[in-house]
Order: sequence, then structure tokens, then C-alpha cells
Amino acid sequence: MSSPAQSLSESLQQLINRGGVDVPMLPEVANKALLLAQNPDSDAGEMADLIQSDQSLAGHVMRIANSAAYTPMSNLVSLQQAIARLGMGVISEIALAAAIGAKIFNTPGYEDYVAGVWRHALATSLWSKEIARHCRSNVEVAFLAGLLHSIGRPAVLQAILELAEQQQVTLSQYEIQQLENTYCQQVSQAVVNAWQMPTLVIEAVSAYTDDSSALTGSEQAAHINLGARFATHMLDPEALDEDTLFSLPVLSTLNLYQDEVEGLLAKNETVKARLEGLSS
Repeated sequence: MSSPAQSLSESLQQLINRGGVDVPMLPEVANKALLLAQNPDSDAGEMADLIQSDQSLAGHVMRIANSAAYTPMSNLVSLQQAIARLGMGVISEIALAAAIGAKIFNTPGYEDYVAGVWRHALATSLWSKEIARHCRSNVEVAFLAGLLHSIGRPAVLQAILELAEQQQVTLSQYEIQQLENTYCQQVSQAVVNAWQMPTLVIEAVSAYTDDSSALTGSEQAAHINLGARFATHMLDPEALDEDTLFSLPVLSTLNLYQDEVEGLLAKNETVKARLEGLSS
């Protein structure tokens, strides 16, 4: 990288070290929905009242809940009915995905890129959940960790653009990409900690690696590692073909055999339909 880019990199590391990266506030309704879903004493009425307190979110949740991917008959008429049919966990996932979104980050000129990162994160969350269910593991943790595994990318990109403006530095696309790749993991950890995510989610995101050949000691991290690979294969098969998918070392970590992977891949259309619902 150029000298100005290296100087900015040092400033960025210092900013991260002192917790100075601007982490957007987790929308209050999303945080409360997450807490309600984790509370065994809460009921559908409480969740419905919470979501209805934000009319825009309520309409969004009902639209997704009534989509063919979630309710084939599309006959849900109230949030309470949707919660009763789909469950508190699924409704909270829909609400969380809708409330966060890519638009909470300020990345002028990179809106389409950030939207693509968020779409991949949504796909990763859905695939991670399917993988965790197959492995008889915690599907709620898998969904949340998958959703947030790359949240550091738009967050650190926002910080890079702000620092470049402050220091009056012009960075090349390559330098911006290098800085993002270098620091996104640290910032992802900062975001999930700032948002006070469940401990298992924080641990999974912290242990996650973008390296598709890397093995990990965390089962939850392995779920999102493989979920991210499934997401890439679904969204861009040329970037990761089926032969490569079947040869990933993380499959051994999860003790998944070829027929099991084929069974998971058979859910491709279901996952894709749910992704379209969550992305709408």
C-alpha cells in the first residue's frame, strides 16, 4: 500500500484498539425482540405488541411471514397468528434481519457493495441454521452468528471512508479492500460485543474465519464457516463450485459425509425463497 494508506491503516488500528469505531446502535425493537425470543416466560402477545409498536417493521414482518417461503397458503392475518404458526424464534429472526439491514451504515459510494455483503450474510444465516439443525445443534445461535459474521465489513468500511476524509487521503479500490479485509474480523467482534449478543454468538463470530480451508475448534463457528460457503455457492456458483464445496475440510470438522451434504444442498430452493423474503 502507499504511504498515506499505511498511515491510515495505523490510525484505523489505533481507533479499533481504543474502541473508537462507530458501531451503530442496535435498533431497540430488534434488541427487545431478541430478548423476548430467549425468554421462556414471554408469550406471542408480548412479541406482537413489540413489533406493532413500529408500524413499518410490523408490515415488513407480516409481508415476509405471509410469503410462500414461510407460509405457503399466505393466510396469516395478524402478528399473533404469525407468531403462533411460525414460532417466536422465527419471527424474532425476521424482525432482527428487517430492523438491522444494510442501511444502518453510512458508506457513500459503496451502497450496492454493502447491500451485497448484507445479502450474503442473510444467506449465510439461513444456511447456518439448516446446517445446525442437521447437526442437532442450536439453530438460534447459528442464525444470529451467520447473520452477524461479516457485520464488521460495512462497519470498518464506514470507518475507512471517514478516516480518509479526515486525513484528506485518496485511496485506491485495492487499498480500501485490503484495509477492509485486514480489520473486518476485529470490528465484527466489536459490533457483536457492543450489541450484547448471546455469549455463544459472540464466541462463534470471534472464532469465524473467511478462510474456507481453515478448521476451527468451535462447532458454532464451523456452522457459519460452512454456511458462508453454501451461501457463496448459491449466490455465485462460479465463485465456488460443487466439487470445491464437497472437498472443504470443515466438512470433516462437522463429520458430514457426501450424502449429507447432498441432502443439505437439496434445500437450495427453499433457502433461496426465504432469502428473497428476508431481502424484500
